[in-house]
Amino acid sequence: MTTDRRPRTPRAATKAELEARIEQQRVDILVAGSRWRSATRPIDDGWRTLMRFKAPLYAAGGLLLFRLGRHPGRLLRLGRRATAGALVVNRVRRLLR
Repeated sequence: MTTDRRPRTPRAATKAELEARIEQQRVDILVAGSRWRSATRPIDDGWRTLMRFKAPLYAAGGLLLFRLGRHPGRLLRLGRRATAGALVVNRVRRLLR
């Protein structure tokens, strides 16, 4: 009974190559994660600041909605002014380019 014994070196080389590729992918993921965290740090800091003042913002928003809800005309007028102001700002930006 003869068995065909092939050398195991190609299999070991393939395994080593795959392990090296996996290790490189892990390093790439760590670098990308670090870049992502540093790029989003200002947004995260702003969000944390906003969350620090969450309760007072809820109270102020509720008070504002209560006042505007009693007089809906004011809310409509404020909405029109905000829309007009945004359009003016947008046009000024276009003109300055």
